Amino acid sequence: MTTAMVFLGWTLVLALVQIFVAAAAKRGQDSTQWAMGNRDSQPTYTGVAARMQRAQANLFETLPIFIAAVLLAHLTRYHPVLAAWGAGIYFWARLIYIPAYAAGLSPWRSIIWGVSMIGLLLVLISLV
Repeated sequence: MTTAMVFLGWTLVLALVQIFVAAAAKRGQDSTQWAMGNRDSQPTYTGVAARMQRAQANLFETLPIFIAAVLLAHLTRYHPVLAAWGAGIYFWARLIYIPAYAAGLSPWRSIIWGVSMIGLLLVLISLV
């Protein structure tokens, strides 16, 4: 298995962690009863709960592109070192992004997001 594929696996674990972190933060503002119900009405979240929900959504915007790029890089193996670096940068930046966003560290969270995009671009560049 290539290094980029290992980072893809860890990124998928990170996506699951973000689901649970966001859910736990939101349960502090709604209730387990609401979460287990039909959810006809959506509460408005604030603070850390809202930031964790947005951080999760932010990851899910780029995750399909990252998955496809890493799978293509694995299959083609044109530049595996570049793909590995890119996947690693993407993963570590996305990991650091979570506490930065939770703490509301502006502009650092945007800079960290930009670093993750550089990692994604490196994986895409490895395909040519």
